[in-house]
Amino acid sequence: MGILDKAKELSDKVKESVATFSSDEVIANAVIKAVKKQENINEILKQKGSNYRVADIELGMGIPPTVTFGVRRVKEASGEIINKS
Repeated sequence: MGILDKAKELSDKVKESVATFSSDEVIANAVIKAVKKQENINEILKQKGSNYRVADIELGMGIPPTVTFGVRRVKEASGEIINKS
């Protein structure tokens, strides 16, 4: 197998992986898992008396897929998230 054949084979595998990662079912499952993780982390932060909460989630459906959480300070009395622009 020549180098061009190997490159084509690798290219085909990447295309297949991208198609799999972009399926609606995979994206929906990633959202569900990320939101569950956010809820769990926020509960732990609340129990520890922290004034911070995970407020934002960003999913990157690439190779590899990524999940990024944004942290915000909450108002101490109400537990409401303060949005800083």
